[in-house]
Amino acid sequence: MVDTEYIQTAMEFDPEKVAQGQEYARVKRRWMLVELILFLVLILAFWLSGASVILKQLLIDLGVQSKPALVAAYIALCTLGAALISLPLDWWVGYVLPHRYDLSTETLTGWMGDLLKSLILSLVLGIPVAEVVYWLLGTLGAIWWVWAAAFVILFDVVLGMLSPVLLVPLFFKLTPLEDSALVARIKQLGERTHTQVAEVYTIDLSRRTKAANAMVMGLGRTKRIALGDTLSADYSADEIEGILAHELGHQVHHDLELGLVVQSALTFGGMYVAHRFLAWGIVRFDFQGLDDVAALPLFVLAIALFSLFSAPLSNAYSRWRERLADAFAVQTIDNSQSFANALVKLGNQNLSDPEPPAWVVWLMYSHPPLKARVEAVRNL
Repeated sequence: MVDTEYIQTAMEFDPEKVAQGQEYARVKRRWMLVELILFLVLILAFWLSGASVILKQLLIDLGVQSKPALVAAYIALCTLGAALISLPLDWWVGYVLPHRYDLSTETLTGWMGDLLKSLILSLVLGIPVAEVVYWLLGTLGAIWWVWAAAFVILFDVVLGMLSPVLLVPLFFKLTPLEDSALVARIKQLGERTHTQVAEVYTIDLSRRTKAANAMVMGLGRTKRIALGDTLSADYSADEIEGILAHELGHQVHHDLELGLVVQSALTFGGMYVAHRFLAWGIVRFDFQGLDDVAALPLFVLAIALFSLFSAPLSNAYSRWRERLADAFAVQTIDNSQSFANALVKLGNQNLSDPEPPAWVVWLMYSHPPLKARVEAVRNL
């Protein structure tokens, strides 16, 4: 028999927060559509107007002769140009709206600094990847996409290993969790679930947001648990244990490895679509071969469209794995009511829409809606 008090406690979504969350979700979806339309208009205009060919020729006329230098200069200018064009929209969506809904604590200076760091990072990481892909395009012909996909997958794995020690510290400060009792409890949870719990850290989310979160980041020896300071400060040990039991459920179910397999399949699919686009484009629009950097808009458009149309499938897979992790958490901890409570508190704090439209879930949600998750935890 299910405790009625438990049901009542687990379902206490704040009506005012729910209304705010639903409004915020609608606003974000509208602006997401604006961003998508802007991206498509820009990429099509850059391609069909001939501006891409003009930019390549301008760089050649300025003395950029070697293929690697041409690729680097072309991508750097395109990245900087796109960043400048999208800056007003990025500012509105990434800075103004979160402040309007009282979710952000970030200063404008801090936001601009993060944006600049992200731009520099995209160039530092993106240009070498592009150089390798264009080398493969120029040397391997029709099978370039197979090796390019394999390289991108390997690059993602290495980046996942290095991210906690090289990339995350550029934006957040990670410090060992000082609550020894909570650390001991988390490690005991790892022992019960037969998972190795590395060092437990707090991450200073409060410098940027009022939202709470917890995560397992890294691969292999760099794997670590990070609790947002917005979570560790306001949630009970029972609630944190439930949240982390969910995260450890992903490890027990090997979701990282399975996710890598799924992502690898999508990467191969995306690269093949890009290959077909390029093979068609160099004939139809008189590009100078698969490795013509002026055809980059075709490549980007192909990857973007493939990602857009494959998103519902990958999101459905992710929601399935999230439901399994929720079930694992309920079976692992002694107090599943605390896990339900934690989900409700997260929804209220993060202004989540607990019951979004079905089409939104199908198209955009990598997690089940919060109301469905809480009901599933309660029933389990």
